[in-house]
Amino acid sequence: MEYPNITEGTFIARPNRFIAQVEIDGQVEICHVKNTGRCKELLVPGCRVYLVYSGNPARKTRYDLVTVRKGNRLINMDSQAPNKVVQEWLEGGGLPGVTLVRPEVKYDHSRFDFYFEQGKRKVFMEVKGVTLEESDVVRFPDAPTARGSKHLHELVKARREGYETYLFLVVQMADVDHFEPNWRTDPDFGQALLEAQNQGVRILCYDCHVTPQTLKLGKKIEVRL
Repeated sequence: MEYPNITEGTFIARPNRFIAQVEIDGQVEICHVKNTGRCKELLVPGCRVYLVYSGNPARKTRYDLVTVRKGNRLINMDSQAPNKVVQEWLEGGGLPGVTLVRPEVKYDHSRFDFYFEQGKRKVFMEVKGVTLEESDVVRFPDAPTARGSKHLHELVKARREGYETYLFLVVQMADVDHFEPNWRTDPDFGQALLEAQNQGVRILCYDCHVTPQTLKLGKKIEVRL
């Protein structure tokens, strides 16, 4: 995926989870943050950030904050981006024989990110974006997520009812060592992930090539549960 109209700025503060104060060309702008997670280890005062200019005069904010520089690493923190790159990957042959890719499909009490078919196989896929990194280890979630555990339980239920099921972890950065659940922050999610794997839910984890303008799936990353 590609972003138009990228602007660079310096992060100042995040008054709430929806907005950030960013200095752009000497002016302080109130910008929309495209990630409602905590992201405290990313949005540090003085860090460089990359924003999309909307150009919509009806909006209260003129920019969307999508990418941040953490040390020598660029990290995309746009929560909508993982679904977009996975859809491009599916439609581009990332899994062989995929047809009928449909986003946002309701199943029971959940709405999965994708439904697709591979021949006679009917498949549900849930996508999670991963932005939390420490010493080249990435973890999910960065805050407790009952919704994330619920999605895993629903994937298990769909698997028992005959569907193929996937959890796709999109690591929104490059050059990481492995993924593991964030046991310290959300042990319930870790247990749900273990159960899902044991019940036949397939777990995919890929890193991404990140530039200020683009995001593209990279290589497969080891998952350690």
